[in-house]
Amino acid sequence: MPRITVPPTAGLPLRWRDLRPWGDDDLEAALAAWLGVPDVQLECSGTSALMVALRTLHKLAPSRNEVIIPAYTSPLVALAISQCGLQARLCDLSADALDMDDGMLRGLCSERTLAIVPTHLGGRVADVRVALHYARMVGAFVIEDAAQALGARVQGGAVGLQGDIGIYSLAASTVLTTYEGGVLVARDADLRRGLYAMHRRTIGFSLGWELLRSAELLGHAAIYRPATLDWAYGAPLRRSLAQDDWIAAAGDDFDAFIPQHTLGTWRRRVGVRALARLSDHLRQAESRAEERIARLAGIPGVEVVRDVAPDARGTWPVLLLRMPDRRSRDALMRAHWASGLGLSLPFAHIVSDYVRYAPLLGSAVLDSVMIARDWAQRLVSVSNSEWLTDEKFDALLGALDQAVSG
Repeated sequence: MPRITVPPTAGLPLRWRDLRPWGDDDLEAALAAWLGVPDVQLECSGTSALMVALRTLHKLAPSRNEVIIPAYTSPLVALAISQCGLQARLCDLSADALDMDDGMLRGLCSERTLAIVPTHLGGRVADVRVALHYARMVGAFVIEDAAQALGARVQGGAVGLQGDIGIYSLAASTVLTTYEGGVLVARDADLRRGLYAMHRRTIGFSLGWELLRSAELLGHAAIYRPATLDWAYGAPLRRSLAQDDWIAAAGDDFDAFIPQHTLGTWRRRVGVRALARLSDHLRQAESRAEERIARLAGIPGVEVVRDVAPDARGTWPVLLLRMPDRRSRDALMRAHWASGLGLSLPFAHIVSDYVRYAPLLGSAVLDSVMIARDWAQRLVSVSNSEWLTDEKFDALLGALDQAVSG
């Protein structure tokens, strides 16, 4: 009997007909129409897209070299900033939302600030208005990190368009995948032309990388099912946890080298065909989330993270839960992370607490980010996959109740 493994996020499963080598390859046009934007620009990953964005903005404002990011975000963001020759500054989080702290953000902004990067973590819609306000005060830009929020809406439009530039990811862990891929959007036509010009100057085709990513996409299509996912995800997770390596278990052990190349024609065709099913997939995920959130309300001390931006409608690849304290979070994860209940961590630590990445931050490691560290020590991610059955969700509720009361 195969071990049934729940993926950490509710990604859209590919179908074999998605993999046909012919058909429409204009994924840019398809995504632009789906998002309701004039144009999108494809890159080979969300991280590469961020690097193109940063280099474009630095060309416009070469005297500015600081990029303000949430202290609790993907280490890849800090890696991208460092590889662009810029300095990351870490901003603490609000006590009651996954948004950057208003007071600290105001203090970090200066004539050295190139950009502020608010993050729509796990499909939840951040309130970008504060970042916009302080960015405009000092002449900086806003890049919305919507890597995990493709399809989320705010004030009637796609997230990513309140700021100057928005970034989505098409990685294997996101709702729509070309195995790796990134998407850039921008409100201003001149800025869109600048992004495209930077792409043409700095990004080229790589046969080696495209063959590798194509093979990985085929493998992903083959194993992204409950009965086979254990081979690619469940078994490595158990090995990492057996070694008490939570960084590897959370998927935060990134290589310092960030590939940058074009996204190949076949993978674009796969994306076009899968995109046709994405709206239905997101609606079903939202319906599941509503039912599961109602049941989670019965566990005292467990907070479901919701959208804080006004008139926002996020996506639900995961449910983000804030546990009462670190003890209950750690007890839950040690007992059940590898139990097939869809548990994971958004990130293992705040950026400055990773020994591997802290040297990239320079003076940013001195920034006081205690509230962000508290978030990092209490936050849990629960897969909203359809493969997390009612029986497994019942078991998860019991595990949560035990962790809170134990």
